[in-house]
Amino acid sequence: MYKKILPYLIFTLGFCVCKGIDAQEPVNIGSRIQQRIGGIRSAIGGTGGADSLEKRSQFEDSVVISYRLLDSSGVYFPDSSVADITDRFPLPVTFIHLGNPGLAARSLLFSPIMKSGFDNGFHALDIYKWIPEKIRFYNTSRPFTELHYLLGSRAEQIIEVFHTQNIRPEWNFSFRYRLINSPGFFQNQRTHHNNYLFTSLYQSPNLRYRNYTAILANKLIAAENGGIVDTNNILDNPDYKERFNINTYLGGNNPFTSNFFGNKINTGNRYSEFIGIVRQQYDLGRKDSIVSDTTIIPLFFPRFRFEHTFKAENDRYVFHDYVADSFYYKKRYDTALNGFKDTLVLTERWRTLSNDFSIYQFPDARNLQQFIKLGITFEYITGILRSGQMRFINTFGHAEYRNKTRNRIWDMVVSGKLFLTGFNAGDFDVFVSLKRLLSNKTGYLTLQFENVSRTPSFVFDRRSSFFLMRNAVSLNKENNTRLTAVYSIPAKRLQIQAHYYLITNYTYFTKYYKVQQHTPLFNVMQTAVFKTFRYKKNWNWHAELYVQQKIGNVPLNLPLVYTRHRFAYEGNFGFKNLDIALGFDVRYRPPYKADDYSPVLGQFFYQDSVVIRNDLPDISAYVHFRIKPFKAFIRAENLNTARIGADGTFGFTNNNVLAPGYALPGLQIRIGIFWNFIN
Repeated sequence: MYKKILPYLIFTLGFCVCKGIDAQEPVNIGSRIQQRIGGIRSAIGGTGGADSLEKRSQFEDSVVISYRLLDSSGVYFPDSSVADITDRFPLPVTFIHLGNPGLAARSLLFSPIMKSGFDNGFHALDIYKWIPEKIRFYNTSRPFTELHYLLGSRAEQIIEVFHTQNIRPEWNFSFRYRLINSPGFFQNQRTHHNNYLFTSLYQSPNLRYRNYTAILANKLIAAENGGIVDTNNILDNPDYKERFNINTYLGGNNPFTSNFFGNKINTGNRYSEFIGIVRQQYDLGRKDSIVSDTTIIPLFFPRFRFEHTFKAENDRYVFHDYVADSFYYKKRYDTALNGFKDTLVLTERWRTLSNDFSIYQFPDARNLQQFIKLGITFEYITGILRSGQMRFINTFGHAEYRNKTRNRIWDMVVSGKLFLTGFNAGDFDVFVSLKRLLSNKTGYLTLQFENVSRTPSFVFDRRSSFFLMRNAVSLNKENNTRLTAVYSIPAKRLQIQAHYYLITNYTYFTKYYKVQQHTPLFNVMQTAVFKTFRYKKNWNWHAELYVQQKIGNVPLNLPLVYTRHRFAYEGNFGFKNLDIALGFDVRYRPPYKADDYSPVLGQFFYQDSVVIRNDLPDISAYVHFRIKPFKAFIRAENLNTARIGADGTFGFTNNNVLAPGYALPGLQIRIGIFWNFIN
């Protein structure tokens, strides 16, 4: 697989290197001028020494960074705020994990898969992946590096390295790496995740040709313990104040280790994904130029764009248990080990090659955010499964109209996709979005409609290596519709969201491995309110409230309410170079029947017998601050677990439970730093 892909990538990268110039979209004229003027000033003032009395250019001690996404026409800028550092943490605030960062996680909010086409179905670790839709292609005025290091209780560590620079004014490359390593507080919770990303963005001197290249890899290792043997009594037992001594269903009894480089687990899931993307674009249109001082800046206004995208993906999903308990698997999965004593291994591998050919037409050559796009994609999918090797060929057409008006009042998107042939023939999705600036005082209104008809994920298919039922299940295509309204008033620090879902043929797991499909139509109503209340100058209350309700007798577990509140001082205490946020973070989930978790399948499943109750919300205290290029945070989390136990001693043992058999740890201290370097 890699040998087939590598020559194509090497040729593309080599072409960029030989040309040695330009990777910037023509729309970003301001940044283009800044880079050229900055380079000219540096050349004029370069005397070989430093003079402290010399007036220095703003570009010598600062950096201008922008980025764009692969399938977005907008230009974005990184957020350097320290008000909510959880935005930089792998797990979003609306997600819960199984007690340790890196373990299986799910959203507390109803969020069905709104994407047609082939889907393997392994999503429990998705939140720790880097995905193509969020790959950033940068442009920077100077080489920029950021180092991120987090150290938490129980030897939890997150390391992230990011570097980007423009080799020439219009040719950029970037590299990003992240490691998540955490042994966990309970037995057999170890996680060890590695993410790698390389990007290159090149544009030819005549501005007609662009090349986007990305190489992405996710290697995720998560131990599975099957849950605590008895959460009702053992968490309150003073003999088990050291949580690592509590027995779990899977993984055996292992000594605690904080080995930073070790990734060995006896029982767990190993997911690895490799993605290579090369997108080439060639424009037809009109040339132009502008003059700044003595510099001539070439411009190009396209009317037609031809695009080819090649994507190669290699995914491997493995569950293994080398110290398997035969009784556990017979009871939970009705599966005997069939002579493989004390060992269970399930493996599934998928390889996908796709070629997309598209054409754009720009009605207004001076507005690249207005265009019509038509394309067709060919996918070749190979699966290596327990049942043998499988091959699918998908063909789908797609179309898109986008228009963000030059006065920035309207932002419209209409897109669709239809699978014409192959395994997913008949799948389709339709998306319509209309955003309107009402006024600077009254804010924005966004209305969206989305409808997706999709083949259920392959993990529900009897041919999957992870299909453990004895009999196949007849499944219809899922149909998911979402209506969305968002009203935002930035001046009032207020946003209101409303989502209305209509779902048919809802496919799900129950009893650890059984596949079922709920065919009748049901609805889910979901509302979210975000509001910041300001007291005096620097004291803020950031409130988030989510309310959701299912309508219909559907096997779906949802908390009625989820809320988060941050009470914080945000300012500088009178110091010019200081930016600080300190306060409390409070999150609350009312009692509800939370989904259980199947470690073998790596899937959350519906259960209707256990109610998850927590006496107190999750409470954290934090200090986040920034001093010029240096950012840091200190957080004390799960303060709500403090109590005096039955033996009269104080401890952080009042653990909140997340799912049947899975609990959050006690007090956690996390210290993190972000250090920026401008070369």
